[in-house]
Amino acid sequence: MTQKTDTLSAEEPVANAAFPELGNGVDVGALRDIDVLGDVRLEVTVELGRIAMKVRDLLALQEGAVVDLNRTAGAAVDVVVNGTLVARGDVVVVDDELGVRITEVVERR
Repeated sequence: MTQKTDTLSAEEPVANAAFPELGNGVDVGALRDIDVLGDVRLEVTVELGRIAMKVRDLLALQEGAVVDLNRTAGAAVDVVVNGTLVARGDVVVVDDELGVRITEVVERR
């Protein structure tokens, strides 16, 4: 099945596209209204520590095994939002559940 395509020769006039005027856009003050973001869901992760392991060591883990992390006991944990470190804090227990008391907010660069 062959489709016919219309082509213009070099001698045929071509009309310019007409676009409406865009104006000045949105007022900067309106963009700063953070309330519109209030219902956006973010993934918040609290990282106790890290370790690099070989696959064979990972596969050898069994119930009861202890994995040594790169943090000392009592060190602050990292609070990570969508993959970005935003704060550090201490692990606390609240009504038999774990929580984090924020002790430092990390400056953005």
